[in-house]
Amino acid sequence: MYRLLEKSRQSSHHPFTFLTWLGRYEFSILLSAVVLFAGIWGFIELADTVMEGETRSLDERILLAFRTPGDLTDPLGPGWIEELGRDFTALGGVGVLVFITLITFGYLLLSRYYRASMFLLASVGGGLLASTLLKLLFDRPRPDLVSHGSIVYTASFPSGHSMMAAVTYLTLAALLIRIQPRWRLKAYLLLAALLVTVLVGISRVYMGVHWPTDVLAGWTAGAVWASLCWLVARWLQQRGAVETSVQGDEE
Repeated sequence: MYRLLEKSRQSSHHPFTFLTWLGRYEFSILLSAVVLFAGIWGFIELADTVMEGETRSLDERILLAFRTPGDLTDPLGPGWIEELGRDFTALGGVGVLVFITLITFGYLLLSRYYRASMFLLASVGGGLLASTLLKLLFDRPRPDLVSHGSIVYTASFPSGHSMMAAVTYLTLAALLIRIQPRWRLKAYLLLAALLVTVLVGISRVYMGVHWPTDVLAGWTAGAVWASLCWLVARWLQQRGAVETSVQGDEE
């Protein structure tokens, strides 16, 4: 009882003790929850605005800004910029993302994160399913103002490349962040994932295969899904359903 009173007395002299604890242990959860709910609200508002046609003028101006004046078939910049755009857009392609996911899946299996590896597959696979369903739901036509720099098969809203890049790279970054003790390494991994996601989205507009609002919606939906997966992973880890450390000794 004396120790409890003493701790209470000491805490009264440190009014920011709770904030320190929150920043150390729970800030990431709070941030993920904010991204989740703000993202859901933002996506709904954006989708409603797009479906009513209110963004058409802005979409057209931004899309045309990526084209050479007087020749809408030619993307802005020299040939090597166009090739770079194709390289960046490939980073959000299904084939590349599946390959990266399977490589990470194998690494987690070899590291004996068995349930975490299953969770990774469920997260990325669920994101792909959500992206497909959203495209079918909104069924927005692709841009018809400029020629397309790559072959497209699906509807335009939201951008599948942008959404899946956010889902995959942010989820992988979250997994790596969990095993990194230093904040600067955590920040580096998160910023790298965000940078790749942004470059993929910009490249989709540059290639003329998406409206800018498609990309914005893809980023938003991807961030929502990644935040949801991260919160679920934390909950499962606290219940012991997903590993927090490698099981067993190294062979």
